Amino acid sequence: MSISDIIQIIVILLFVANIVLAGITVFFERRNPSSTWAWLTVIFFVPVIGFIFYCIFGKEGKKEKMFKRKAEHDVNTYVSYLHRMEKYSTMIRAQKQAIEGRIDIIDAKHHDDLAYLHINSGNCITYDNEVKSYYEGNSKYEDLINDIRNAKEYVHMEYYILRNDGLGNKIVSELTKKAAEGVEVRLLFDGIGNHTLPKKMFAEYKKAGGKVGVFLPPLITRINYRDHRKISVIDGKIGYVGGLNIGDEYLGRIKRYGPWRDTHIRIVGDAVDQLQLRFIMDWNFVCDNEIKLSDKYFPAKESRGNAKMQIVSSGPDTKEENIRNGYFKMINEAETNVYITTPYFVPDDGIFSALKVAALSGIDVRIIIPANPDHPFVYWASMSYLGELLDAGVKCYQYNKGFVHSKTMYVDGFVTSVGTANMDIRSFALNFEVNAFIYDRKLTEEHQAQFMRDIEDSTEITKEWYSKRSAWFKIREAVSRLISPML
Repeated sequence: MSISDIIQIIVILLFVANIVLAGITVFFERRNPSSTWAWLTVIFFVPVIGFIFYCIFGKEGKKEKMFKRKAEHDVNTYVSYLHRMEKYSTMIRAQKQAIEGRIDIIDAKHHDDLAYLHINSGNCITYDNEVKSYYEGNSKYEDLINDIRNAKEYVHMEYYILRNDGLGNKIVSELTKKAAEGVEVRLLFDGIGNHTLPKKMFAEYKKAGGKVGVFLPPLITRINYRDHRKISVIDGKIGYVGGLNIGDEYLGRIKRYGPWRDTHIRIVGDAVDQLQLRFIMDWNFVCDNEIKLSDKYFPAKESRGNAKMQIVSSGPDTKEENIRNGYFKMINEAETNVYITTPYFVPDDGIFSALKVAALSGIDVRIIIPANPDHPFVYWASMSYLGELLDAGVKCYQYNKGFVHSKTMYVDGFVTSVGTANMDIRSFALNFEVNAFIYDRKLTEEHQAQFMRDIEDSTEITKEWYSKRSAWFKIREAVSRLISPML
């Protein structure tokens, strides 16, 4: 047998193996059809290498069993919390009455938003929240560091990214000091987002009594399912949530990105309990149920606010895509405007259609994305979706003043969503996310005013500009759009 015959046999075997492996993705993985076809395209046109990429980035593996156990434990934790916290009995009755329509707690047209998110995500509606908003990192971290310094009982922090740089080491130093004072300090971060962190970064912190949790440490078959949440809870009385990770780029100190535009909020009020619960559930998943529920983790609050809020989580451990569905409800029930800022715009078919229909119905729909992207494939995919929305009347913008990383939506000058979930399929289905849904006119108007200032620092993507894009631009769009369900 000649060498050429051997090569032919090997090629045929590889082709057959590729077909079999591609079939596995169709018949044995119950995934979204668009995602299936995207992976099939890669596997067929890039044999062997495509399947290797699928095993690393696409295969779900033991996700269902692992996260089903987490979901069951989370539900038990939530139920235990409700039974333990007698102070919530009045609130729970009020929620039930509100959902049944017996009391008016928000504008009637947004009643269904609140009812849906309460019933399906298991998150309490809280009424007494005081909210401070941040639109960049310096003021947020100035306040957070001050709150850490004033902590008396504990500090709980959960972040997707913690850099070994100026800000990262500053935060670890402050936490080390509190641990040395006898304050409980727990720091949870994602395994992939922080896989290069040196152990020595936490040596003094651990020596002082600080605890570290790593969410799903990196393995070659465990690239997806990242803990994308950004949560801080101090003494159960103050909570932070939003888009800002811990690193110098989030302070605008990295030349590659320039000024960093983000959105984060500080909460005082009963919604802090929901952030606390979220942290405890995630920490216990990583650290073998180390935290036991007790009153000290859910103390009486000192809020003077009246913002109505829900903290909503979603991820592979939730039955429904709660944040995505919350976005969907907000868009469908909008009457005047929908304003979205997101660094990554890769919507699923439902969200995409809802935005298109809203614009065609005369609703003012505007979307801001970065002009300076950090993920090129996602940028080109985003441009393809935005280009199609232009024909429906959606106004689209590229932010020029540095990098915009906010994950926000504002509807009708009344409902605000701010948190960690991007407007993309990965945030909807693959990552662990958390958002605050806030029903407050004053706060939403403040955020919408900032949105309009961002537009002043942006360039509008007009139909005229889009129609003149180059052939190379169109090719990159087409390829990125094709693989967008995988991004």
